[in-house]
Amino acid sequence: MSSPDEAELDPPFEILEPAESGSPVVFNSPHSGRIYPRAFLESAKLDLATLRRSEDSFVDELIAGVVPCGHPLVRVHFPRCYVDVNREPYELDPRMFEGRLPSFANTRSMRVAGGLGTVARVVGDAQEIYHQRIPIDDALRRIEGLYKPYHRALRRLLTRVHRDFGTAVLIDCHSMPSTAGTKDDRPRADVVLGDRYGTSCVPIVSETVDAVFRELGYVVSRNKPYAGGFITEHYGNPAAGLHSIQIEINRALYMDERRYERSATFDRLAADLLTLAARLAEIPLEELKPYRAAAE
Repeated sequence: MSSPDEAELDPPFEILEPAESGSPVVFNSPHSGRIYPRAFLESAKLDLATLRRSEDSFVDELIAGVVPCGHPLVRVHFPRCYVDVNREPYELDPRMFEGRLPSFANTRSMRVAGGLGTVARVVGDAQEIYHQRIPIDDALRRIEGLYKPYHRALRRLLTRVHRDFGTAVLIDCHSMPSTAGTKDDRPRADVVLGDRYGTSCVPIVSETVDAVFRELGYVVSRNKPYAGGFITEHYGNPAAGLHSIQIEINRALYMDERRYERSATFDRLAADLLTLAARLAEIPLEELKPYRAAAE
């Protein structure tokens, strides 16, 4: 790899493959990475505990049990505040970089405006990460060396699954703080499902996920406050037999949010996610294959 930062991230992500693939359902954990490169920590004005507030802590471990049950799992090792794979490749904020941004960079998205572009400017309650502007070449190196290889690997995996089953279903797994922050302390739902308002997967996928969680006793919300990010939108193409849904899990269900420790209920939630995987695998392939969505 081309930089000391990236040498610490070897491998930057991994795909855990089952011994025998039993269904077209693929699980993904893009935001649970917790390897923070030393040079990045030195350039940040925030301490590690504050930076970790943007982590989807332990989500990769929550869903690790799906692999022996026949489902591939993609897990990212670098933190989202270093480079966020759930963004367009070049959502960049010109206020945080030294040097000229590429002409094709998207500098005006809502995510960039909020400081949460491909290379984030802030974490938590809009706390600035860096002491000063960082070189644009640094950001571009992260995108070339980490972001793009991840998406190439994910695309290859989904293409292979689609070839084998005639369809592929990507379950994009995330977690959310138990409250929305200081301005709104109302408790959130247990689970928020995002299917881009019904456009990233056929209804049976969303309905199955919704029904399983409700049957298991969880409070479920659909598309509010999270409708699914770049991954859900980019890989979901129901007319082609490619389905994607984002699952946001309330962190209070499985961890101590202040101490970054698993709680006593971790194993129960992990078991419930295996129940979800099994039910998704039972969806008839004919319901998921290409062109059905276009015909409905």
